[in-house]
Amino acid sequence: MTERLPQLEDLPPLAGRSVLVRADFNVPFITDAEGRRRISDEFRIREALPTLTYLINHRARVTVCTHLGRPEGRYVPELNVAPIREYLKEIIPGVTLMENLRFDPGEEANDPEFLDHLLRHFDYYVNDAFGVSHRPHASVIGPPSKVPSAAGRLLAREVEVLSNLLDGPARPFVAIVGGAKVTDKLAVLKALAPKVDTLIVGGGMAYTFHRAMGHEIGNSLLDEKQLDACRALLAGPTRIVLPVDSIAINFATEEVRSVGLDVPEGFAGLDIGPKSAAIFAEVIAGAKTVLWNGPMGVFEDERFAAGTRAVAEAVADCDGFTVVGGGDSVAAVNLMGLESRIDHVSTGGGASLEYIEQGDLCGIAALRNSYED
Repeated sequence: MTERLPQLEDLPPLAGRSVLVRADFNVPFITDAEGRRRISDEFRIREALPTLTYLINHRARVTVCTHLGRPEGRYVPELNVAPIREYLKEIIPGVTLMENLRFDPGEEANDPEFLDHLLRHFDYYVNDAFGVSHRPHASVIGPPSKVPSAAGRLLAREVEVLSNLLDGPARPFVAIVGGAKVTDKLAVLKALAPKVDTLIVGGGMAYTFHRAMGHEIGNSLLDEKQLDACRALLAGPTRIVLPVDSIAINFATEEVRSVGLDVPEGFAGLDIGPKSAAIFAEVIAGAKTVLWNGPMGVFEDERFAAGTRAVAEAVADCDGFTVVGGGDSVAAVNLMGLESRIDHVSTGGGASLEYIEQGDLCGIAALRNSYED
């Protein structure tokens, strides 16, 4: 599908023209000792640099627009883009950054008047915001119908990588899916099952699978409405690998212990155990293609970080083509300093999953059907 996307080179001559770039600069912040907001992870901003550099080098006048957080159509001081604007000035002078798009309710409502106002001074549009290209928002799906438009370098690369995963991956193809709730990942599990050779399931969602198999899960996360769906997946032809042990906690006493396949009453599993980590790592080591989305446990707490760390290291060590997507998985890889050893680190968690489920996104479809001058 990548070949059908208009690329930066397909835009009319750029010199002296105004270009609106939709980026995804929804980055995390920390507040320093002096009360100032500072960006804590610049990954998404850095990933937009190839597109911005191309446009600047071709003498375009470049303005970037982005959302930040969920202000719900009103001005929220702590969600203004001032720190991002200052950072952009440092790394790529000559680029202007608009204020948070979601301060205006017209953005998420896909309001035609908001779109006209947004585009009033621009000749061309570039979508480099893969992470929100599954959102039918004004700045994502509207501009390609109004002005000549193209995919930025980041978006084009994301689509290329994910399309290759779906259409012709080297085998064995192993997908690792984690996270808290089965409901959040059920559609992608169903979509992946017929495409992969092995599906590894970890995180809190694994306990619903365990319960569906008749195991005791104590106070671990359980989505009772998805028990039948889990049984159906387990009964299918795809090899599904589940944890065989857990690191569990008793919240009443704060006791943390390693447990087997069954979790005792009063305990909740918050990470895969060492046996599971070893099994998962062995499966990953034999893969020619790996897709990882979702942590193995509550990795923000060091007591429950070992499982996610083990999977991250196994993916980094794998000789096959490796893809990591999803905010928590990317955060774990970055935290552990492994990003340079992953072939592709995706900027879009929900967008990546929806692309895998549906094979397309509304923002990408809008580009393919873009306005021709």
